Amino acid sequence: MIDRIDTAILKLLAADARAAVTVVAERVGLSQSACTRRIQALEASGHVTGYGVRLSHRELGFRITALVDITLGTQKEEDLAKFEAAVATIDGVVECALVSGGQDYRLKILSRDLDDYERLHREHLGRLPGVVTINSSFVLRAVPTRSEADALFGAGA
Repeated sequence: MIDRIDTAILKLLAADARAAVTVVAERVGLSQSACTRRIQALEASGHVTGYGVRLSHRELGFRITALVDITLGTQKEEDLAKFEAAVATIDGVVECALVSGGQDYRLKILSRDLDDYERLHREHLGRLPGVVTINSSFVLRAVPTRSEADALFGAGA
């Protein structure tokens, strides 16, 4: 179980994974060594699974975000595994989730433009194993949301 200091550390790291331990320690009221031990414990326990960078898709030339709902012919575990393995090889797919509801999977795909997405659809999505239907929606505007840490722990935590 994590306490309020762990929560504060997680929020600081979520906001800036490059923050120096000295800065994090000062903000949560710990010594640098105590803060380092807490961070290591959060990593070892699986509460922190990695550190990363947020990329500007648009600045990198990826102007289209597609949300793609896919329905398979069966829900057999081996068919799901084949589908997931095939999706993992497609450049541009940034998320793949097995979901409940009318479809089996939802993919989030980044493309340079509509021609690029059409090529990806033709060369990859349409050839995925077991696919019965593909329904694509395009993001018109991404609305800023709270950080993952704020969503989990609240803005005031």
